[in-house]
Amino acid sequence: MEKQPRLLTSQLLLKNRVFEVTLNRALLTWKEIPTKKKRVSGSIHSTFKVGSYCVPVPEIVAVREAEVDSRTKDEGGWQKMSRKPAEGYPCAFTVSYVERGRQHRWRCNDVTFHCSDWTLCQQWVQSIREQLSLLTGRPKHLLVYINPYGGKQQGKLIYEEKVAPLFSRASISTDVIVTEYANHARDHLKVDADMKKYDGVISVGGDGMFSEIVHGLVSRTQADCGVDQNCAEEKLVPCRIRIGIIPAGSTDCICYATVGINDPVTSALHIIVGDSQPLDVCSVHHNNTFLRYSVSLLGYGFYGDVLADSERKRWMGPARYDFSGVKTFLTHHYYEGTVWFLPATDILGTPRDKTKCRTGCYICQHNGKLLSEEAQIYKMEEDISCSEMEGDWRMIRGKFLAINAASMSCACPRSPKGLSPAAHLADGTTDLILIRKCSRVNFLRHLLRHTSKDDQFDLAFVEVHRVRKFRFSPKQCESDLELDLREAGAGGGKRLFRRICRDHPACGCTPVNSSWNCDGEILPHAAIEVGVHCQLIRLFARGIEDQPLFEDFCAPP
Repeated sequence: MEKQPRLLTSQLLLKNRVFEVTLNRALLTWKEIPTKKKRVSGSIHSTFKVGSYCVPVPEIVAVREAEVDSRTKDEGGWQKMSRKPAEGYPCAFTVSYVERGRQHRWRCNDVTFHCSDWTLCQQWVQSIREQLSLLTGRPKHLLVYINPYGGKQQGKLIYEEKVAPLFSRASISTDVIVTEYANHARDHLKVDADMKKYDGVISVGGDGMFSEIVHGLVSRTQADCGVDQNCAEEKLVPCRIRIGIIPAGSTDCICYATVGINDPVTSALHIIVGDSQPLDVCSVHHNNTFLRYSVSLLGYGFYGDVLADSERKRWMGPARYDFSGVKTFLTHHYYEGTVWFLPATDILGTPRDKTKCRTGCYICQHNGKLLSEEAQIYKMEEDISCSEMEGDWRMIRGKFLAINAASMSCACPRSPKGLSPAAHLADGTTDLILIRKCSRVNFLRHLLRHTSKDDQFDLAFVEVHRVRKFRFSPKQCESDLELDLREAGAGGGKRLFRRICRDHPACGCTPVNSSWNCDGEILPHAAIEVGVHCQLIRLFARGIEDQPLFEDFCAPP
């Protein structure tokens, strides 16, 4: 890495100790200068232990002049002291910066340097502000939506007490809208919001609130660009504006997968420093009609039944998820159907490898379009268990306890690894997980592996495929399926799927089918087709950091 030239160097006072403070375009560093020595037992020892500290310039939140001594007159008025300065250092400035804690937690820390004169203090403040002004990715004006009802109904309080003061310190202006009904944010973004004056949209709430904002922004972008969302084959236009998430919901799955923790202060600091993380989005269609977008989980069978049952028990509060989960597990329903999928065989990585999606992910940076020796071996050796193959599309028919599509790890406090630990945020694929009919004991083994170090896919009744598209049709929508398959022939999978949906318009409405859980919302149809749109949106995030990489950035004393 090329060494950056120094912009400014001075000897400044920090907690009554003298430091050499240096600023360049990349780092603000300060190193203690030993000034006194004393003789102890015949040897000379430094009175102070020498320490060196640094903060990356992009992670400086703000810089401001500190309050001066009451004996110093400034602009004709006397100012109150914030702390008593040492003799000879009457002026001071404070730098607010990001400090990393355990488990990916960020905090805003302050360090105050005392200067020998007012001119030097001003020079430091001005120099740091000039470097911050060069960081063009930082937002200056944000549109904030607060869901006052999500999670524990603390969204408004969390924003006002923990987030708004940080935005103010970083000189970010905001327009705040407290939502009043379901899809308020989505409808406002689609029609009323003047997006040209904002640098980002912030969701204060849970995953449902984030989903509203995604639908509003994506739909508006497609409408502005003349893209028909009802056409499953359309290539969607990526959204220009970034989305930030201040977690205030029940699970906050998106935050866990993109930041590593559901902490409001951490998320606010990622927004302030202007992080940018692309994210794939799945579009869900039924019979050439757009249904919803999904960014995390599509679940049929177990997770669909849990959601459907919990919706009928909202009076129980958050406990309804535990109750419905146990009930659904004991009921042990399975569902028959057919899955078609287009495997992503031209990429680096598989759902069962040990490579996790982290900050600066090499696979996501290349949109996953790589063909490695590992991918070739996987392509040759993977067990498809398909009864028929139609071109590049593959088909699996059977009885399933669950069919899940994970576009990210889907990690949360109760499942630290998530449904698919090796899923990537922005490689243009989703991991299709098929859990075939098995005993309750075996299904419990699979569920428990979400919380252990064991490979949750290393079970005979579980298979996983990294795909770019997939379709599903329940058995009730497949009258005369054998005849249709023979008539369709090779390459007719897509025509067959549309014929099934046309001949059975009520599919998904019969009680013998499960429901699709789409990011916590129930879909009205069981027969769906899903396509992954690579890097359709961008978040104020950077992916989960490998924390050992940052051990050298020590906090000051």
